[in-house]
Amino acid sequence: MNSAAATAVLPPDIRLMNAVSALLVAALLATVAWGLMRWAVRLPVFNLRAIQVVGDVSRNSVASLRANALPRLQGSFLSMNLKDGRAAFEAVPWVRHAQLQRIWPMRLKVNLEEHRAAAYWEARADGADAATEAAAERALVNSFGEVFQANLGDVEDEDLPMLAGPAHTAGAMLQMWRALEPAAEKLGESIERLDLSGRGSWRATFGSGAVVELGRGGESEVAERFGRFARSISQVTATYNSPLLSADLRHADGYAVKLRGVTIQTPGKPVNRKR
Repeated sequence: MNSAAATAVLPPDIRLMNAVSALLVAALLATVAWGLMRWAVRLPVFNLRAIQVVGDVSRNSVASLRANALPRLQGSFLSMNLKDGRAAFEAVPWVRHAQLQRIWPMRLKVNLEEHRAAAYWEARADGADAATEAAAERALVNSFGEVFQANLGDVEDEDLPMLAGPAHTAGAMLQMWRALEPAAEKLGESIERLDLSGRGSWRATFGSGAVVELGRGGESEVAERFGRFARSISQVTATYNSPLLSADLRHADGYAVKLRGVTIQTPGKPVNRKR
């Protein structure tokens, strides 16, 4: 008599219970493994042994980094969140960007990029004109046109211009200053202060104290207008043998200037000599 081995088929509810039990055991093992791993990475053997700082360090000493960044670092060599570590270093004054890398054994390499101050910054209220005083609190603008906070005493020996304008215009103002400064230098001047009103009107103040109303417009338009003025004003000051006090470039057919003792208006209008 032939007999075949019969395969027992478990009822659906038993199969479901077995599957659930297997999942629970797997979850328990995973939890235990995760807990053991978290415990292991916190062992003293995995503590950071050294932090190597490279890159720009002209503004920050070892003591400054230790005081400002180290208290913010959390975790060991394996458990530290590099994103949080980067934020800890970028919170240090003068640090623009930080890049962190784990180096075996138990070392952290930090590559720093510092801000390079290009100008002072004063925020102006929206809608304020160029003659309105800006906010009392000053900040700095870096070479990328970004506003940042730092000790202004660190740059007191540097000849930085002042930019004053509405919030979020520092980048455009730095570009405008860079576009105008070469023409000013040809006059033997420097633009010590550049103002932008809430309505988009520009004003430049020379190191000599002369004020030039540049009017509205984009970078190329204002730079061209100022360039024409710079190419001709030397002849005017030489003719009257008098230094420039102010100029208004907002005229369609020319500009008006005030020299010491002399007021010269747009073409076709009289020259007033003050005694």
